[in-house]
Amino acid sequence: MIETSDKPEPVYPSATVVLVRDGDAGLEVLLVQRANAVKHMGGMWVFPGGKVEEADYPESRDAYVAAVNAAIRETQEEAGLRVSPDQLVFLSHWTTPEGAKRRFATWFFLTLLEDDQEVQVDGGEIFDHRWVAPAQALQESQDEEHPLRLMPPTFVSIRELATCADCADARQRLGDAEVCYFEPRMVFRDEGLCFLYAGDAGYDTEDLETPGPRHRLYMNDDRLDYIRET
Repeated sequence: MIETSDKPEPVYPSATVVLVRDGDAGLEVLLVQRANAVKHMGGMWVFPGGKVEEADYPESRDAYVAAVNAAIRETQEEAGLRVSPDQLVFLSHWTTPEGAKRRFATWFFLTLLEDDQEVQVDGGEIFDHRWVAPAQALQESQDEEHPLRLMPPTFVSIRELATCADCADARQRLGDAEVCYFEPRMVFRDEGLCFLYAGDAGYDTEDLETPGPRHRLYMNDDRLDYIRET
């Protein structure tokens, strides 16, 4: 669940790497599980990533280059995998909604893992890992008793990957698509939360009943439901 606060919080730049590979049955995505003891998103299954550090910035202070450097560094630190800048395809950019206790502006990069490197999690902040077919991850996230716990950006990204047959398909279709910038607006409901994204009829007013197109995600406890209808 998203932690909220009445105090305005700084927005930290960060980077996330959506690592995919071709498995025996098709495309697989790497998820790592944050340790339960970790204060932020403990127990959640996420993509490798983290905050952009000062050392990630080049002399020019270019924010995109810093995000690329952070993505490479975090992939090494959290998953023990070496990736290069030319493997990273800018996929999307997510900003944590106002009201959340910790806010991030996160660059998401799609990365194809085409060698035989083995994942090695750090055993501290990251507790476990798994390669999983996107459709399987989505199915497990809906389990009523033991759902695979995903955050909205992870869930939406996996939904996009579920339409891709293999790595080549993912790189072509997602790499050629227009980059999406998500700046959610968070609306509280009796059943949980609703995140409104640009393009939803209720985005400007935060009125969930406004008739028209839908681009939103409902979060009820750990259960997520993403809707995109024109």
